[in-house]
Amino acid sequence: MKLNQKEFDRAVRRALDRIPDEIRAHLDNVVITVRQCPSREMLDELGMTPDDPPLGLYQGASLMERSVFAPPLYPDAIFIFQEPLERMCETIEKLEEEIEITVVHEIAHYLGIEEERLTELGYG
Repeated sequence: MKLNQKEFDRAVRRALDRIPDEIRAHLDNVVITVRQCPSREMLDELGMTPDDPPLGLYQGASLMERSVFAPPLYPDAIFIFQEPLERMCETIEKLEEEIEITVVHEIAHYLGIEEERLTELGYG
């Protein structure tokens, strides 16, 4: 599957609308950015290769790591990687589902949500 940027952005918006309010409410202070693929630095940070790239990446300090004495230097960001997601999906419905799952997992990193809770919410 291959979408142009505008079509992919619409799929991301639809996927975000599907995320439960309990989780989506925490997106107000998180920038969501679409990139074609992760940079070399991102891959190195994750210990991954271009042959097995991530679908998304959270960059920032989780709420559990924050302190009023040491505020984050940069805004929190979730990167969604278009090419790896497109490669794994054959339909727009599957693509939106995978984007939703990816964003929820990245938000979980931000919130410190455990895998058990993600499973309870249907994302495990």
